[in-house]
Amino acid sequence: MQQDVFGQMNTLTHPDSAEAWNGVLLGFMAHAAVTPQHLGKVLELEPGFALGHAIKGLFMVLLGRREMMEVAHQAAAAARSAAAEQPISARETLYVEALDHWLAGQPTRAVQTFEAILRTHPEDTLAMKLSHATRFVLGDSAGMRRSIERVLPAYAPDHPGRGYLLGCHSFALEETGAYEKAEIAGRQALWMVSDDAWGLHAVAHVHEMTGNAQSGLDWLAGREAAWSHCNNFRYHVWWHKALMHLDLGQIDQVLNLYDHEIRQDKTDDYRDISNATSLLSRLELEGVDIGTRWEELADLSAARTEDGCLIFADLHYLLALTGDNRPDSTAKLLARIHKDSQQPATDTARRMADPGLAAAIGLEAFGKGDHLQAFEHLANARNSMQLAGGSHAQRDVFERITIDSGLRAGRLDDVERILDDRKAKRTGTEDNYALARRALISSARDQSGVQSVPAE
Repeated sequence: MQQDVFGQMNTLTHPDSAEAWNGVLLGFMAHAAVTPQHLGKVLELEPGFALGHAIKGLFMVLLGRREMMEVAHQAAAAARSAAAEQPISARETLYVEALDHWLAGQPTRAVQTFEAILRTHPEDTLAMKLSHATRFVLGDSAGMRRSIERVLPAYAPDHPGRGYLLGCHSFALEETGAYEKAEIAGRQALWMVSDDAWGLHAVAHVHEMTGNAQSGLDWLAGREAAWSHCNNFRYHVWWHKALMHLDLGQIDQVLNLYDHEIRQDKTDDYRDISNATSLLSRLELEGVDIGTRWEELADLSAARTEDGCLIFADLHYLLALTGDNRPDSTAKLLARIHKDSQQPATDTARRMADPGLAAAIGLEAFGKGDHLQAFEHLANARNSMQLAGGSHAQRDVFERITIDSGLRAGRLDDVERILDDRKAKRTGTEDNYALARRALISSARDQSGVQSVPAE
């Protein structure tokens, strides 16, 4: 047995493999691009390390790609085989079980398994981060916060994982509306571990949600080292910077970031597609001509219509397909979402059914210019949209399309109520997008002579 950097005992026998395992742990916390190489070395040195195989499988399912599921199944089989040949701890066994739950389409049960680990090993930063990441996919922001705050007292000031824990706490606080506390926690996280890109990006979220774009740019300026080491998560941080420039009306900077950072590498990872499609959608809502940029995203998305791993991914693929006017691929993706929504109850199927189906129909209608149908379906999906996963900032593209479709359909009172609700969730602040839509509503009423209908 070897002790890892976070104080947990693992069924490893060699110091070299233990060192590589620490690289996996610290790399996963920092979203580092080198993490897979460390894991490969661990399994090369100790192919019978069951926990290593389980973590490989969990990394695969979190990628949200159909072809990675077979790799995850192979990793699960390897983990079970290794556990049968060499006894492993109860803690390590739970990781194997969590992967099995994920592969059975029950990430909620995987979360419960991670929490079982944390009940007996609250300082296990790996279980903390996996619970956090899985809850993020499920749209469970309140659960993210509860999980972090349950284990927070167990982390001494000098615990190697405390900075990363604070980064996760910052994000959970922001997603549950505690913006001031979130900013404090995120700044503390980055003071403790300079490579905590998650904590840095949590503070960027605070600026997004409080309508402080210039302050957000000031926060990111000069801190590029905190995310330059990252895997594709670095594209997401650049995306946040682009959103800030967009709110300030600095379109040239937005397009420059899109071309040279966000889509410099033409990957088909769903997270990268979501960055790109949501940004292009926002630009088009502002009347910006984005040229031929939809084409490469639509080509990639057309190859993903049968994926069906995450409704969050599917909805962003739809943005690309409708953005580039691909009716055949759009219809194919919609048919698959409908089919998946009727499958036996799993976490995935439930989310395909609600909010997925209504949101998908709404996005298709918006792409066709049928703004009334788009508004009705998107508004129907709106109250359960958080279940699609992702963050408030990521899901805001669907909120904006809902608002703009309502405006174009003349549903001014309904749109105003959505804007009021959006403002309340942002603690009474509004960004320039919302202010511009309120001005459009006011102008439309002035022209028609119709006043707003008071809310009951």
